[in-house]
Amino acid sequence: VQLQASGGGLVQAGGSLSLSCAASGRTLSSYVMAWFRQAPEKERKFVADISRNGGSTYYDDSAKGRFTISRSNAKNTVYLQMNGLKPEDTAVYFCAATSTIYYTNSRTRKYDYWGQGTLVTVSS
Repeated sequence: VQLQASGGGLVQAGGSLSLSCAASGRTLSSYVMAWFRQAPEKERKFVADISRNGGSTYYDDSAKGRFTISRSNAKNTVYLQMNGLKPEDTAVYFCAATSTIYYTNSRTRKYDYWGQGTLVTVSS
């Protein structure tokens, strides 16, 4: 599976961005999908994930209430809608796919495929 993340950019604090992760090579419905982010000089961190059919989602506390993960298996795409952005949200955002069952630890489960990342910069 090849994952292509897009939608990053520069936005002012309080603004919104919508990220997309398009998959090719295999149908996305076979995978649990997640978004991670990596701020400059920091470790990559989990943001949100979504089950294969989109019926279950889970968010890191930093994203809860502001970000929404969704998916369209028909379009082979996963989305991350980010509202109320803060300067501390500045990071490269990565999408990831895993073939493991959904009810495993979102942060430590093995992800089989990663996208190349899209940069989100939030100015104060």
